Amino acid sequence: AEDKVKRWDRTAFFVDTTLDFLRRHPDRPCYVNLWPDDTHTPFVPGPAMKAKHGGGDDGNGEANFKGVLEEYDRQMGRLLDGLERLGIAGNTLVLFTGDNGPAPTYGRRRTGGLRGSKLSLYEGGIREPLLVWWPGRAPAGRVNDVTVLAAVDLLPSLCKVAGASIPGDVAARLDGEDLSAAFTGGSPARTKRLFWEYGRNATSFAYPRAPADRSPNVAVRDGRWKLLVNADDSNVELYDILADPKETKNLAAEAPDTAARLSAQALGWRKALP
Repeated sequence: AEDKVKRWDRTAFFVDTTLDFLRRHPDRPCYVNLWPDDTHTPFVPGPAMKAKHGGGDDGNGEANFKGVLEEYDRQMGRLLDGLERLGIAGNTLVLFTGDNGPAPTYGRRRTGGLRGSKLSLYEGGIREPLLVWWPGRAPAGRVNDVTVLAAVDLLPSLCKVAGASIPGDVAARLDGEDLSAAFTGGSPARTKRLFWEYGRNATSFAYPRAPADRSPNVAVRDGRWKLLVNADDSNVELYDILADPKETKNLAAEAPDTAARLSAQALGWRKALP
């Protein structure tokens, strides 16, 4: 198929399309998903960025990564400037986040030193930044490192922000909860546990190259505790994630009751999936 939009121009195309949509639908509420993939391998900067950062042909190379990251940053600036010019910035909530951690991590520099990466359930694989931009509503420069908010919380949180009600029977089945107060400077505490699974069919899934970054394939977060376990109930790992975010000390033997409780919950959740 013809490559009408070069990879290094995709995000500019997405931003142009988004702003055009908003321009053509003034005063109407909407939800827009804008999914750039600049920083997903292979890293393919345009000629100018490749020259600026000394990039080459290595799709995993750090010079190429810097080139695509700068272009991505530039395009997000165009998006926010465009919202300002349209006069809708104060009534537009913009959330920046990612679906999983980075690969490659460049010696864990891209994970802030956290263990794991994409393809892993350690914190480097699942702990993502969430940046909130909402002029006049989200306090600038505020850092919230307390609220544990996951993608499953976005639906109820955005419904709350938009004034949309969720039918009671649907709300009762949601894995997420309304944590929208975090968007405007609050520090709400979650009440529901979070669960993850990666690699159900081990023969068709990729895993991190570094053995220390390859995690058990089921995980649960409950307050300060995080437990990882394989689907066959082996390799139980328990961490006090507040005291040990880099997951260096397995406390399963020291806190066997907590490990047993969370392991049963994680495996029970996994079995309940379709």
